[in-house]
Amino acid sequence: MDLGNLGLFKLMSRKMDWLTQRQEALSQNIANADTPDYKTKDLKSFTFRDALGDSRRLTPTATNASHLAGTRGAGGMAQEQRVRDPYETAPDGNNVILEDQMMKMSQNSMDYQTITNLYKKQVNMIKSAIRTGG
Repeated sequence: MDLGNLGLFKLMSRKMDWLTQRQEALSQNIANADTPDYKTKDLKSFTFRDALGDSRRLTPTATNASHLAGTRGAGGMAQEQRVRDPYETAPDGNNVILEDQMMKMSQNSMDYQTITNLYKKQVNMIKSAIRTGG
């Protein structure tokens, strides 16, 4: 049984991937805290509603040669990055606020740990159901 095909596991995996990519973006922000004109980067926020919406989209099928081909936007929620306009900017144009970035990193780490624990509990529930035959 491939757990990756189950909806809940797909969502948790996508969330963990997003958290990993966000950790990289936050790490780059901190690494460039002294770089002149560096602007902070962050990923578009991950919501399960958006993730469910992406997975439920159907690919259009042409049943007639005169039908137009459907279009689909560029995929990947984590690909969209935005520059935030912070309340502090250094005279050299750098807008990295270390305290803000560290708080985001700790929240990101806690979220990753939470999703990892949920993943483990779901696997244990499936193992238990298989063992008991229920």
